[in-house]
Parts: sequence; structure tokens; C-alpha cells
Amino acid sequence: MSVRNHNLETVAPVLATFKISQTASIDDLKDTNIGEPVAVSGNSEVGPLASDAQLLGKLIALTLTDNDDGERVATVQIGGVCRLATSTTYPTIGNQVVGGGNGTVKQAPTVASDPAGGNVSRGTVLDVNGTTDCIILLN
Repeated sequence: MSVRNHNLETVAPVLATFKISQTASIDDLKDTNIGEPVAVSGNSEVGPLASDAQLLGKLIALTLTDNDDGERVATVQIGGVCRLATSTTYPTIGNQVVGGGNGTVKQAPTVASDPAGGNVSRGTVLDVNGTTDCIILLN
């Protein structure tokens, strides 16, 4: 009898809606960003995850259309298990991640101490698919 494959991404997703940050009155998130990691960018606002920034979660959906700047809201997976694209330094199982830039996450740096607000890493890496993506528990 072989081990049965299962889909970890269906485990307990927690979703929340947020406003979308803007630059020059243009939304910073568009339909092409769906499936990418995002970060908190302001009061109840999300935007793209910058390199070395703290991951909030995965962008799941946007209301309306790309032409509706200022009126859209973002649905973000903030808990549960999700798959995100990776970049160098590639994550390893059991470790945490930070923003990798360009819609990716990367291995969080090691810190000697972890004072409040000092370590921005998040999640627990459960599975790594080479240099393509990883599965993360958003804890």
C-alpha cells in the first residue's frame, strides 16, 4: 500500500478583506497579482510584498476590475496553508519566510535575538518544490 497524496492547501484557510494601497491614485494590486504574497501597507490596507518585508498572506481575489482604482477590495488568505512562489535564498522545511520581491518569498534570515518588532519572518515551510514554490503554514 502506497502513501496517499493529499492537498495541504485545503487545510483551514482563513480569509480577510482589505483596502488596497495606492500610488498616485492607482491601486498597487491588479488581477495579475492574484496568487502572490502581500504585506500590510497601511491602516487595513495591503500591497505587494517587498523584498525582506513581512508576509501577511496570499492574495486570493480582487473585487470589480483593474479599471476601478480606489473602489476595489482585496481578499487575502491570512491563515491556513498556502503555496507561494520562491526566490533565492530558497526556503527550507521547518523555517520561516520573508518577502523575496517580484511576487515571491524567500528564506528568512537568522537573527540572534527576537525583540518585539525585530524579526519579520512568518509561517512554517511544510514543503519545498525545488526552486519554484513552497507550501507554508501561515501561523
